[in-house]
Amino acid sequence: MNGVWHAPGRVNLIGEHTDYNEGLVLPFALPQGITVEGERRDDGLLELHSGGLRETVELAGLAPGRVRGWAAYPAGVAGALAEAGYLVGGATLRFTSDLPSGSGLSSSAALECATALALTDLYEVKADRRDLVKVAQRAENAYAGVPSGILDQSASLLCEADHALLLDCRTGMSSRIPLNLGDHRVLIVDTGVRHALEDGRYADRRAECEEAARQLGVPALRDVKDLAASLSLLTDPVLRRRVQHVVTENHRVEATVGLLRAGAVGDVGAMLTASHLSLRDLYQVSWPEADVAVEAAVKGGARGGRMVGGGFAGSVILLVRRAALPAVREAVGAAYAARGWGAPSYLEAVPSRGAARLS
Repeated sequence: MNGVWHAPGRVNLIGEHTDYNEGLVLPFALPQGITVEGERRDDGLLELHSGGLRETVELAGLAPGRVRGWAAYPAGVAGALAEAGYLVGGATLRFTSDLPSGSGLSSSAALECATALALTDLYEVKADRRDLVKVAQRAENAYAGVPSGILDQSASLLCEADHALLLDCRTGMSSRIPLNLGDHRVLIVDTGVRHALEDGRYADRRAECEEAARQLGVPALRDVKDLAASLSLLTDPVLRRRVQHVVTENHRVEATVGLLRAGAVGDVGAMLTASHLSLRDLYQVSWPEADVAVEAAVKGGARGGRMVGGGFAGSVILLVRRAALPAVREAVGAAYAARGWGAPSYLEAVPSRGAARLS
């Protein structure tokens, strides 16, 4: 038995670093992602191929920490499926991607979700997609060592074309929000700066949020209701900044949903820019190329923009009227050239369907 599956990357329109604080996020899936071609094998081995690289692991020996590098993600999915009681066996899986790795568009979650679909389909295991979200998150957390929330995996598995996904990361409940861009476009600017979330800075932010919640006596920062009163209880200025970002970012998600439902898509730009300033100044996860891209784009005619992803490197998204796209690209390119940086690359983000079997 064999087949081909595809799982998309995602753009998080707004709601950054709120997922592991049990808050709200608003991602949508991209056409680009990870495609996997696979077939069953009867020797209990998982053979993984990607970009000329090959890893072979034995399913019976899978455990967190055993496999490292890119293969930890698909191997982790196999291990997490077994932990959850899904009866899957050996397979040969060949991965291809048209999604730039390390660009903040969630290539790792796409890799996990493509693997989850392939293995469950190959072994005719019925699994609810919301359960596969948890399997993929377990793979990323325990096997790849990245303490992420459920945002990326949910977007890859649950999104529909022409919609964003409003996801409550505490309950797992979601609703699809029509994303009618009209004469606007969401433009991704790949700054060309690469990152690895395993480098510890992402984990540091999560630990800071957990410590702030502990000091405030709440289960998670999502539960902070009176921001001013809560900030007055914290003496550490770093924790104060983290709390302020998370609380206000949840409010921005709610405001963005209201704007989209009202058909005021152009006004979402201001929400994006406010999110970026908060990520830059309060959460301190932006990087110079992102800051310059947002500033230059807004001056060049964009309605707004922000960094996306875990931070420190990757991509920026911009909300731009279609007629202004050439001017915005020129403004960002000129700002990069003035600093001696390499030219960024661009991709229009089209809200697309989630993961699916292709054949």
